[in-house]
Formats: sequence, structure tokens, C-alpha cells
Amino acid sequence: MAIVFEPTKAMLDVPTHYCPGCTHGIIHRLIGECIEELEILDKTIGVAPVGCSVLAYNYFACDMFEAAHGRAPAVATGIKRANPDKIVFTYQGDGDLAAIGTGEIVHAAARRENIVSIFVNNCIYGMTGGQMAPTTLPGQVTETSPYGRDTKTQGYPLKIAEMIATVDGAYSVERTSVDSVQNVVKTKKAIKQAFQNVIDGKGFSMVEVLSICPTNWGLNIEESLNWVRSSMMKYYPLGVKKQGEDV
Repeated sequence: MAIVFEPTKAMLDVPTHYCPGCTHGIIHRLIGECIEELEILDKTIGVAPVGCSVLAYNYFACDMFEAAHGRAPAVATGIKRANPDKIVFTYQGDGDLAAIGTGEIVHAAARRENIVSIFVNNCIYGMTGGQMAPTTLPGQVTETSPYGRDTKTQGYPLKIAEMIATVDGAYSVERTSVDSVQNVVKTKKAIKQAFQNVIDGKGFSMVEVLSICPTNWGLNIEESLNWVRSSMMKYYPLGVKKQGEDV
């Protein structure tokens, strides 16, 4: 019998801690498939964040490091410079990358560090109970914005992909989503290209992935996916934000 689907060797066969409906698992799977298909598992090193994906080191079959909150790009920089033959990636959520880690990601891009940055944006702090994040949409209700985010007092959400795209050192920046089969396929293509960029030595490559958080949004899975399409994509439009030139 022909095998049409099987686990990727880049992921460990263990249960994950993610809430039901969370799409971190889909994104993990896509990264694992890309690592396996590019035949780089034996030389890939990942850096896990603080946040919902803090235990990512338990799920990937490659070497993994755990970084302090927001510091994954700095840790990845040290790993890559000490081991230039390795393929290094970071995996961070919006609370980690877009808040305490904003300076780290901006300067890693400015230095054109030859690493992959996977940025998962679900518009909320997930692990700590659903507080407002730097990416929370205007009017969005969270534990710390119970009347909806008021831009007059709480500012506007950060469009990280667009912001990093303005940094001269960034080579490639793209925003994708995993709300549908079609977009899952596009996300895998973007992640695989980001890893290929690093393999080719082209420099800093980021993929921002719009994700859902049914638990903290207070929605079921179908409602969450629809909210991504009706609200998140309007503020965070999908697509390539930058495709740089070789230096």
C-alpha cells in the first residue's frame, strides 16, 4: 500500500501542551516538513521563546535552545556566529517578539544576521491569560482591555512585518496565515523559502504567521478562523513585504 501521509522526522512523536484549536501545532508541522525536505535536520538549531511555545524544544527533533523573554534573536545570533555552518531559526509569539523583544528583532534584521525568524501573531498574550499585546487590534477585548483597545490611550497595534521590511538589513519578509488549506500551503512555501535563503547565505528572513487563540479570544474554532479573515487580515494584510537584493 502506498504511503500518502506520515509524520515528519523533524518532529518528535510526543503530545503537545497547546490548547484545543491552537494553530501552533500546524506551524510546527510546516517547519518540520521544510527542515526534512531540505535535508538539514542534522545541522539545524532552533531557539524557543517565552510564551505559549516556550516548550517548543520538546517537539522539534533538531537541537534547541531556550532564550530569555524576547531574546531569541540575540541567542540565535550567538549560535550562528559561533557555528556558521549551522542553520538557525527562532520561533516567537507576538508577546515575545513584538513587546520585550522588539529591539532584539530590529537589530538582528539590521545586522542581516543569517537566520530564519518565525513570528506567530495571534493578537494577544496567550500563555499568561489573554492580556492585550502589541498586536491587539483596535477595539479588541482582552483581559486588560475589557472595553476594547482604545487607540487614544493604548496606542495602535504594531505591524511587525511592515516595520522589519523597512530595515535595510532584512532580506526577506512575508506575512502568511494558517486559516485555510490554501493559506497553509502558502505558509509552508514561505517558510521553506526562508530556510533556503539562509542556506544560500542571503541573510535575515522573517515569516509572520497569523494564528488563532480560541481559548483567550473566547471563540470556538470556526469563529476564530472567521475572525482572522474578517478582522486580522484587514489590519495585517497577507503577502510579501520585502524581497531584498543580494549583498
